[in-house]
Amino acid sequence: MRDAFIETLTELAAQDPRVVLITGDLGYGVITKFAERFPNQFVNAGVAEQNMTSIAAGMALSGWRVYTYSIANFPTLRCLEQVRNDICYHDCDVTIVAVGGGFSYGQLGMSHFATEDLAIMRALPNMRVVAPTEKWEAQDLTRDLAKKKGPAYLRIDKDAGGMARREGERATLGKARRVREGADATIIATGAILREALIAAERLAAQGVQCRIEAMHTIKPLDEPAIISAANETGGVVTVEEHSRIGGLKGAVAETLLSHGARVGFFKSIALDDQYPTIVGDQSYLRGRYGMDATAIETAVASALSLGAPLSKLAESA
Repeated sequence: MRDAFIETLTELAAQDPRVVLITGDLGYGVITKFAERFPNQFVNAGVAEQNMTSIAAGMALSGWRVYTYSIANFPTLRCLEQVRNDICYHDCDVTIVAVGGGFSYGQLGMSHFATEDLAIMRALPNMRVVAPTEKWEAQDLTRDLAKKKGPAYLRIDKDAGGMARREGERATLGKARRVREGADATIIATGAILREALIAAERLAAQGVQCRIEAMHTIKPLDEPAIISAANETGGVVTVEEHSRIGGLKGAVAETLLSHGARVGFFKSIALDDQYPTIVGDQSYLRGRYGMDATAIETAVASALSLGAPLSKLAESA
């Protein structure tokens, strides 16, 4: 996804000389061509993310369209005070780009796991929060964010959902993308862990269970109508995120259901328990070890429906 983002940012920088990319001394090989092509629109702030963020805020207040870029927690949690006080409080035109969402850098351990970022960033006033599920979504959403003023958080994953763009399809900021139709349950996924949801839905379909899937690439602003529709039109809701189960997609969806008085058949969450992961390994391995893979999703849906027949079967018998 990071390559797709850089390609799109290069297009934007060519069109608008105010676009500037600031890195925390990383990304070489990925951003090298950008830096060579736009030397006056590139800053290496060094391994000093707090300074990088304050520089970004200052440049934004001077008229630049700024993008900060670093690994996972470093442009967010390491410099949260600067993000909050400098960027969000002043409603600065800064997009914080975090590469390596979730377990993308799984071999590097807990310091590189981004599993609290969605909750923290969505709590900040003025901040938009976006976690694309596909490479082409990352491109579409980068363009959409460029049309908006104010702070944004773009969480880039190492993996991708694996679905090619369908004819005429595009990702739109703030609007979920319907990936699959089904009436028995709705799986709402954010980020590239959508891949696991797609696998689970295929397995469930073989058992006669049809799942709707919503790619919820935008956490804030949230597509509330899509969530209410899921509650009203399908048997229940399962949220899927490579993130803590506290405050991220699960929290956003639950808040929406409760605030609208929606009656949902069941509500389950596939996410990381309230813990610090101590195991290292690649992304796929860690999803399995921490109960966030296709098997976990399949089990959650099947167990939720075990007390009654799937809606699709009831419809067939009606």
